[in-house]
Amino acid sequence: MSQKIKTRIRELAAQYLQDVIQWRRQLHSKPELAFEEVETAKFICARLDEMNIPYTKGVARTGVVAMIEGLSPQSKTVALRADMDALAINELNHSPYKSAKSGLMHACGHDAHMASLLGTARILREIRTEFSGSVKLIFQPSEEKYPGGASVMISEGVLENPKPAVIFGQHVLPGLEAGKVGMKSGMYMASTDEIYLTVKGVGGHAATPDINVDPVLIAAHIIVALQQIVSRNASPSVPSVLSFGRVVANGRTNIIPDQVIIEGTFRTYDEDWRAEAHRRITHMAEKLAESMGGGCDVFIDRGYPYLVNDDITTRHAFRDAQDYLGTENVEELDLRMTAEDFAYYSQIIPACFYRLGTGNKEAGISSNLHTATFDIDESALGTGMGLMAWLAYKELKRS
Repeated sequence: MSQKIKTRIRELAAQYLQDVIQWRRQLHSKPELAFEEVETAKFICARLDEMNIPYTKGVARTGVVAMIEGLSPQSKTVALRADMDALAINELNHSPYKSAKSGLMHACGHDAHMASLLGTARILREIRTEFSGSVKLIFQPSEEKYPGGASVMISEGVLENPKPAVIFGQHVLPGLEAGKVGMKSGMYMASTDEIYLTVKGVGGHAATPDINVDPVLIAAHIIVALQQIVSRNASPSVPSVLSFGRVVANGRTNIIPDQVIIEGTFRTYDEDWRAEAHRRITHMAEKLAESMGGGCDVFIDRGYPYLVNDDITTRHAFRDAQDYLGTENVEELDLRMTAEDFAYYSQIIPACFYRLGTGNKEAGISSNLHTATFDIDESALGTGMGLMAWLAYKELKRS
Protein backbone atom coordinates (compact mmCIF):
# COMPACT_ATOMS: atom_id res chain seq x y z
CA MET A 1 0.00 0.00 0.00
CA SER A 2 2.79 2.46 0.92
CA GLN A 3 4.45 1.92 -2.45
CA LYS A 4 1.17 2.74 -4.19
CA ILE A 5 0.72 5.93 -2.12
CA LYS A 6 4.32 7.00 -2.72
CA THR A 7 3.78 6.69 -6.46
CA ARG A 8 0.54 8.63 -6.18
CA ILE A 9 2.19 11.44 -4.21
CA ARG A 10 4.94 11.71 -6.81
CA GLU A 11 2.35 11.88 -9.59
CA LEU A 12 0.38 14.59 -7.79
CA ALA A 13 3.53 16.61 -7.03
CA ALA A 14 4.40 16.57 -10.72
CA GLN A 15 0.82 17.41 -11.69
CA TYR A 16 0.59 20.38 -9.32
CA LEU A 17 4.12 21.75 -9.81
CA GLN A 18 3.28 24.49 -12.29
CA ASP A 19 0.47 25.78 -10.06
CA VAL A 20 2.78 25.83 -7.06
CA ILE A 21 5.44 27.68 -9.05
CA GLN A 22 2.88 30.33 -9.97
CA TRP A 23 1.76 30.59 -6.33
CA ARG A 24 5.37 31.06 -5.25
CA ARG A 25 5.89 33.77 -7.87
CA GLN A 26 2.78 35.63 -6.81
CA LEU A 27 3.87 35.52 -3.18
CA HIS A 28 7.41 36.53 -4.13
CA SER A 29 6.22 39.62 -6.00
CA LYS A 30 4.20 40.90 -3.03
CA PRO A 31 6.37 40.52 0.10
CA GLU A 32 5.22 41.73 3.51
CA LEU A 33 7.18 42.21 6.72
CA ALA A 34 6.68 40.45 10.06
CA PHE A 35 3.13 40.66 11.46
CA GLU A 36 2.11 42.68 8.37
CA GLU A 37 1.33 39.65 6.17
CA VAL A 38 -2.27 40.74 5.52
CA GLU A 39 -2.40 40.18 1.75
CA THR A 40 -0.21 37.09 2.09
CA ALA A 41 -2.76 35.58 4.50
CA LYS A 42 -5.60 36.44 2.11
CA PHE A 43 -3.76 34.63 -0.68
CA ILE A 44 -3.28 31.54 1.47
CA CYS A 45 -6.93 31.53 2.53
CA ALA A 46 -8.07 31.86 -1.08
CA ARG A 47 -6.04 28.81 -2.08
CA LEU A 48 -7.37 26.83 0.89
CA ASP A 49 -10.91 27.83 -0.07
CA GLU A 50 -10.29 26.47 -3.58
CA MET A 51 -9.23 23.17 -2.02
CA ASN A 52 -12.17 23.08 0.40
CA ILE A 53 -9.79 22.88 3.35
CA PRO A 54 -11.19 24.47 6.55
CA TYR A 55 -8.99 26.98 8.36
CA THR A 56 -8.82 29.59 11.08
CA LYS A 57 -7.35 32.96 10.20
CA GLY A 58 -6.07 35.80 12.38
CA VAL A 59 -3.98 33.52 14.60
CA ALA A 60 -1.08 35.58 15.96
CA ARG A 61 -2.60 38.49 14.01
CA THR A 62 -1.93 37.29 10.46
CA GLY A 63 -1.35 33.54 10.79
CA VAL A 64 -3.53 30.84 9.29
CA VAL A 65 -4.11 27.34 10.69
CA ALA A 66 -5.81 24.72 8.52
CA MET A 67 -6.85 21.11 9.10
CA ILE A 68 -6.99 18.14 6.76
CA GLU A 69 -8.85 15.20 8.27
CA GLY A 70 -8.34 11.63 7.16
CA LEU A 71 -10.10 8.56 8.47
CA SER A 72 -10.51 8.52 12.29
CA PRO A 73 -9.36 12.17 12.43
CA GLN A 74 -8.93 12.19 16.22
CA SER A 75 -6.49 9.28 16.28
CA LYS A 76 -3.30 11.25 15.63
CA THR A 77 -2.26 14.69 14.38
CA VAL A 78 0.88 15.73 12.52
CA ALA A 79 1.70 19.45 12.15
CA LEU A 80 3.44 21.05 9.16
CA ARG A 81 4.74 24.61 9.37
CA ALA A 82 5.64 27.33 6.85
CA ASP A 83 6.69 30.89 7.70
CA MET A 84 5.25 33.91 5.89
CA ASP A 85 7.28 37.10 6.35
CA ALA A 86 9.77 38.81 4.06
CA LEU A 87 12.86 40.94 4.72
CA ALA A 88 13.73 44.63 4.36
CA ILE A 89 16.04 44.02 1.38
CA ASN A 90 15.84 45.71 -2.01
CA GLU A 91 15.77 42.95 -4.63
CA LEU A 92 18.39 43.15 -7.40
CA ASN A 93 17.09 40.26 -9.50
CA HIS A 94 15.40 41.03 -12.83
CA SER A 95 12.95 38.15 -13.03
CA PRO A 96 9.35 38.75 -14.15
CA TYR A 97 8.23 37.92 -10.61
CA LYS A 98 10.72 40.15 -8.75
CA SER A 99 9.43 42.08 -5.77
CA ALA A 100 7.00 44.84 -6.69
CA LYS A 101 7.72 46.56 -3.39
CA SER A 102 10.86 48.65 -3.17
CA GLY A 103 12.97 47.73 -0.16
CA LEU A 104 11.10 44.46 0.54
CA MET A 105 11.99 40.98 -0.64
CA HIS A 106 11.43 37.31 0.05
CA ALA A 107 15.18 36.75 0.45
CA CYS A 108 14.87 33.81 2.87
CA GLY A 109 12.61 31.55 0.83
CA HIS A 110 9.43 31.96 2.87
CA ASP A 111 7.50 32.36 -0.39
CA ALA A 112 8.73 28.90 -1.36
CA HIS A 113 7.84 27.52 2.07
CA MET A 114 4.25 28.76 1.79
CA ALA A 115 3.76 27.64 -1.81
CA SER A 116 5.25 24.24 -1.05
CA LEU A 117 2.99 23.74 1.96
CA LEU A 118 -0.04 24.72 -0.11
CA GLY A 119 1.04 22.07 -2.62
CA THR A 120 1.43 19.56 0.20
CA ALA A 121 -2.06 20.45 1.41
CA ARG A 122 -3.47 19.80 -2.03
CA ILE A 123 -1.79 16.39 -2.19
CA LEU A 124 -2.93 15.39 1.30
CA ARG A 125 -6.46 16.52 0.55
CA GLU A 126 -6.42 14.24 -2.50
CA ILE A 127 -5.21 11.16 -0.56
CA ARG A 128 -7.08 11.82 2.71
CA THR A 129 -8.96 8.52 2.49
CA GLU A 130 -5.63 6.67 2.55
CA PHE A 131 -4.58 7.64 6.08
CA SER A 132 -6.02 7.84 9.59
CA GLY A 133 -5.61 10.98 11.63
CA SER A 134 -5.28 14.67 10.79
CA VAL A 135 -2.72 17.09 9.45
CA LYS A 136 -2.52 20.58 10.93
CA LEU A 137 -1.13 23.19 8.53
CA ILE A 138 0.53 26.14 10.27
CA PHE A 139 1.16 29.26 8.18
CA GLN A 140 3.13 31.33 10.67
CA PRO A 141 3.90 35.05 10.57
CA SER A 142 7.04 36.80 11.74
CA GLU A 143 9.87 34.29 11.78
CA GLU A 144 12.40 37.02 11.04
CA LYS A 145 11.51 39.43 13.84
CA TYR A 146 11.85 38.71 17.55
CA PRO A 147 9.86 37.58 19.55
CA GLY A 148 8.81 35.57 16.50
CA GLY A 149 5.42 34.35 15.42
CA ALA A 150 5.97 30.81 16.70
CA SER A 151 5.91 31.86 20.36
CA VAL A 152 2.76 33.92 19.77
CA MET A 153 0.98 31.11 17.94
CA ILE A 154 1.90 28.68 20.71
CA SER A 155 0.52 31.07 23.33
CA GLU A 156 -2.69 31.23 21.30
CA GLY A 157 -3.03 27.43 21.30
CA VAL A 158 -1.70 26.29 17.94
CA LEU A 159 -0.25 23.15 19.56
CA GLU A 160 -3.56 22.24 21.21
CA ASN A 161 -7.02 21.08 20.12
CA PRO A 162 -5.74 18.78 18.73
CA LYS A 163 -2.19 18.50 20.00
CA PRO A 164 0.20 17.30 17.27
CA ALA A 165 2.26 14.21 17.97
CA VAL A 166 5.11 15.69 15.90
CA ILE A 167 5.83 18.80 13.83
CA PHE A 168 7.83 19.19 10.63
CA GLY A 169 9.37 22.37 9.26
CA GLN A 170 11.04 22.78 5.88
CA HIS A 171 13.53 25.54 4.97
CA VAL A 172 15.30 26.21 1.69
CA LEU A 173 19.08 25.90 1.46
CA PRO A 174 20.83 27.34 -1.63
CA GLY A 175 24.06 25.52 -0.79
CA LEU A 176 22.26 22.22 -1.43
CA GLU A 177 21.36 21.33 -5.01
CA ALA A 178 17.69 21.13 -6.01
CA GLY A 179 16.36 17.60 -5.70
CA LYS A 180 18.21 16.99 -2.45
CA VAL A 181 17.33 17.50 1.22
CA GLY A 182 19.41 17.58 4.39
CA MET A 183 18.60 16.55 7.96
CA LYS A 184 20.31 16.38 11.35
CA SER A 185 19.18 14.73 14.58
CA GLY A 186 19.63 16.45 17.91
CA MET A 187 20.85 20.02 18.32
CA TYR A 188 20.79 21.77 14.96
CA MET A 189 20.47 25.58 15.25
CA ALA A 190 21.69 27.93 17.96
CA SER A 191 19.90 30.13 20.45
CA THR A 192 20.23 33.81 19.62
CA ASP A 193 20.49 36.91 21.80
CA GLU A 194 21.05 40.54 20.83
CA ILE A 195 23.69 42.49 22.76
CA TYR A 196 23.33 46.26 23.16
CA LEU A 197 26.10 48.25 24.89
CA THR A 198 26.15 52.00 25.50
CA VAL A 199 29.66 53.08 26.48
CA LYS A 200 29.65 56.42 28.28
CA GLY A 201 32.48 58.90 28.64
CA VAL A 202 33.15 62.63 28.56
CA GLY A 203 33.56 64.03 25.07
CA GLY A 204 35.59 66.96 23.94
CA HIS A 205 38.33 68.09 21.59
CA ALA A 206 40.45 65.25 20.24
CA ALA A 207 43.57 67.29 20.90
CA THR A 208 42.90 67.32 24.64
CA PRO A 209 42.33 63.65 25.53
CA ASP A 210 43.74 64.26 29.00
CA ILE A 211 40.65 66.22 30.05
CA ASN A 212 38.19 63.81 28.38
CA VAL A 213 37.07 60.26 29.10
CA ASP A 214 37.33 58.64 25.69
CA PRO A 215 34.42 56.21 25.10
CA VAL A 216 35.90 55.16 21.74
CA LEU A 217 38.99 53.79 23.44
CA ILE A 218 36.88 52.16 26.14
CA ALA A 219 34.64 50.60 23.50
CA ALA A 220 37.67 49.19 21.67
CA HIS A 221 38.94 47.57 24.87
CA ILE A 222 35.48 46.14 25.63
CA ILE A 223 35.10 44.58 22.16
CA VAL A 224 38.50 42.91 22.39
CA ALA A 225 38.10 41.83 26.02
CA LEU A 226 34.68 40.29 25.47
CA GLN A 227 36.15 37.78 23.02
CA GLN A 228 37.49 36.03 26.13
CA ILE A 229 33.93 35.13 27.05
CA VAL A 230 33.95 32.41 24.38
CA SER A 231 37.66 31.63 24.01
CA ARG A 232 38.42 31.29 27.73
CA ASN A 233 35.09 30.55 29.44
CA ALA A 234 32.95 28.45 27.10
CA SER A 235 33.39 24.69 27.16
CA PRO A 236 35.05 23.55 23.91
CA SER A 237 32.21 21.02 23.60
CA VAL A 238 29.54 23.75 23.43
CA PRO A 239 29.58 25.79 20.20
CA SER A 240 29.35 29.52 20.96
CA VAL A 241 29.64 32.73 18.97
CA LEU A 242 29.94 36.31 20.20
CA SER A 243 30.13 38.84 17.35
CA PHE A 244 29.68 42.60 17.09
CA GLY A 245 28.38 44.07 13.86
CA ARG A 246 27.59 47.68 14.70
CA VAL A 247 29.73 50.34 16.40
CA VAL A 248 28.55 53.96 16.32
CA ALA A 249 30.83 56.65 17.80
CA ASN A 250 29.43 59.61 15.84
CA GLY A 251 32.39 61.87 16.58
CA ARG A 252 34.67 63.58 14.10
CA THR A 253 38.38 63.61 13.29
CA ASN A 254 38.82 66.20 16.01
CA ILE A 255 35.87 65.42 18.26
CA ILE A 256 35.69 62.71 20.91
CA PRO A 257 32.00 61.82 21.45
CA ASP A 258 30.25 61.40 24.79
CA GLN A 259 29.17 57.83 24.05
CA VAL A 260 29.62 54.87 21.73
CA ILE A 261 26.92 52.37 20.76
CA ILE A 262 27.93 48.72 20.26
CA GLU A 263 25.54 46.05 18.98
CA GLY A 264 26.14 42.35 18.50
CA THR A 265 24.86 38.82 18.93
CA PHE A 266 25.54 35.85 21.19
CA ARG A 267 24.65 32.32 20.12
CA THR A 268 25.08 28.93 21.75
CA TYR A 269 23.54 25.50 22.44
CA ASP A 270 23.38 25.29 26.24
CA GLU A 271 20.85 27.18 28.37
CA ASP A 272 22.94 27.16 31.56
CA TRP A 273 26.00 28.45 29.72
CA ARG A 274 23.80 30.98 27.91
CA ALA A 275 22.73 32.50 31.24
CA GLU A 276 26.31 32.43 32.56
CA ALA A 277 27.60 34.13 29.41
CA HIS A 278 25.03 36.91 29.81
CA ARG A 279 26.28 37.50 33.35
CA ARG A 280 29.93 37.53 32.26
CA ILE A 281 29.29 39.88 29.34
CA THR A 282 27.49 42.33 31.60
CA HIS A 283 30.08 42.18 34.38
CA MET A 284 33.10 42.54 32.10
CA ALA A 285 31.69 45.43 30.06
CA GLU A 286 30.55 47.37 33.12
CA LYS A 287 33.74 46.87 35.17
CA LEU A 288 36.13 47.49 32.29
CA ALA A 289 34.42 50.77 31.42
CA GLU A 290 34.43 51.74 35.11
CA SER A 291 38.16 50.97 35.43
CA MET A 292 38.86 53.40 32.56
CA GLY A 293 36.81 56.21 34.10
CA GLY A 294 33.62 55.74 32.13
CA GLY A 295 30.53 53.60 32.28
CA CYS A 296 28.65 51.04 30.23
CA ASP A 297 24.94 50.28 30.11
CA VAL A 298 24.30 46.68 29.04
CA PHE A 299 21.04 45.36 27.62
CA ILE A 300 20.80 41.75 26.43
CA ASP A 301 17.62 41.00 24.51
CA ARG A 302 17.02 37.28 24.99
CA GLY A 303 15.93 35.74 21.69
CA TYR A 304 15.02 32.31 20.33
CA PRO A 305 16.10 29.13 22.15
CA TYR A 306 18.26 26.55 20.39
CA LEU A 307 16.53 24.24 17.94
CA VAL A 308 16.66 20.52 18.69
CA ASN A 309 15.47 17.86 16.27
CA ASP A 310 13.92 14.90 18.02
CA ASP A 311 16.15 11.87 17.44
CA ILE A 312 13.38 9.33 16.78
CA THR A 313 11.28 11.63 14.59
CA THR A 314 14.28 12.76 12.55
CA ARG A 315 15.67 9.25 12.21
CA HIS A 316 12.31 8.12 10.81
CA ALA A 317 12.15 11.19 8.53
CA PHE A 318 15.67 10.55 7.25
CA ARG A 319 14.78 6.99 6.24
CA ASP A 320 11.45 8.07 4.77
CA ALA A 321 13.18 10.78 2.74
CA GLN A 322 15.69 8.23 1.44
CA ASP A 323 12.79 6.00 0.45
CA TYR A 324 11.03 8.86 -1.37
CA LEU A 325 14.00 10.64 -2.97
CA GLY A 326 16.70 7.99 -3.08
CA THR A 327 19.58 7.52 -0.66
CA GLU A 328 21.91 9.71 -2.72
CA ASN A 329 19.58 12.70 -2.36
CA VAL A 330 19.40 12.84 1.45
CA GLU A 331 22.38 14.33 3.26
CA GLU A 332 23.47 14.63 6.88
CA LEU A 333 23.73 18.28 7.93
CA ASP A 334 26.20 20.02 10.23
CA LEU A 335 25.39 22.29 13.16
CA ARG A 336 24.43 25.86 12.22
CA MET A 337 24.97 28.96 14.34
CA THR A 338 22.03 30.66 12.66
CA ALA A 339 18.72 30.73 14.56
CA GLU A 340 15.07 29.92 13.84
CA ASP A 341 11.93 30.48 15.86
CA PHE A 342 10.80 26.96 14.88
CA ALA A 343 12.94 26.23 17.95
CA TYR A 344 9.96 27.13 20.15
CA TYR A 345 7.96 24.24 18.70
CA SER A 346 10.94 21.91 19.13
CA GLN A 347 11.13 22.72 22.82
CA ILE A 348 7.53 21.52 23.35
CA ILE A 349 6.81 18.58 21.01
CA PRO A 350 8.95 16.19 18.93
CA ALA A 351 10.13 18.14 15.91
CA CYS A 352 12.09 17.73 12.68
CA PHE A 353 13.35 20.86 10.93
CA TYR A 354 15.09 19.99 7.69
CA ARG A 355 16.55 21.67 4.61
CA LEU A 356 15.26 21.65 1.05
CA GLY A 357 17.95 22.05 -1.60
CA THR A 358 17.17 24.93 -3.98
CA GLY A 359 20.54 25.63 -5.59
CA ASN A 360 21.52 25.12 -9.22
CA LYS A 361 25.12 26.13 -9.88
CA GLU A 362 24.92 25.42 -13.61
CA ALA A 363 21.99 27.83 -13.91
CA GLY A 364 23.72 30.41 -11.74
CA ILE A 365 21.28 30.00 -8.84
CA SER A 366 23.60 30.05 -5.86
CA SER A 367 23.14 33.35 -3.99
CA ASN A 368 22.92 32.91 -0.25
CA LEU A 369 19.93 33.54 1.99
CA HIS A 370 19.31 37.15 3.02
CA THR A 371 20.99 38.56 -0.09
CA ALA A 372 19.49 40.85 -2.74
CA THR A 373 20.07 38.29 -5.50
CA PHE A 374 18.65 35.24 -3.73
CA ASP A 375 16.43 33.00 -5.85
CA ILE A 376 15.61 29.30 -6.11
CA ASP A 377 15.54 26.54 -8.67
CA GLU A 378 11.76 26.18 -8.75
CA SER A 379 11.92 22.47 -9.54
CA ALA A 380 12.69 22.13 -5.83
CA LEU A 381 9.06 22.97 -5.09
CA GLY A 382 8.05 19.58 -6.48
CA THR A 383 10.53 17.89 -4.18
CA GLY A 384 9.38 19.99 -1.24
CA MET A 385 5.63 19.46 -1.48
CA GLY A 386 5.90 15.77 -2.32
CA LEU A 387 8.37 14.94 0.44
CA MET A 388 6.41 16.81 3.10
CA ALA A 389 3.21 14.98 2.10
CA TRP A 390 5.10 11.67 2.25
CA LEU A 391 6.59 12.46 5.68
CA ALA A 392 3.15 13.36 7.04
CA TYR A 393 1.61 10.21 5.58
CA LYS A 394 4.34 7.95 6.96
CA GLU A 395 4.19 9.56 10.39
CA LEU A 396 0.43 9.09 10.58
CA LYS A 397 0.86 5.42 9.70
CA ARG A 398 3.06 4.93 12.79
CA SER A 399 1.26 4.06 15.99
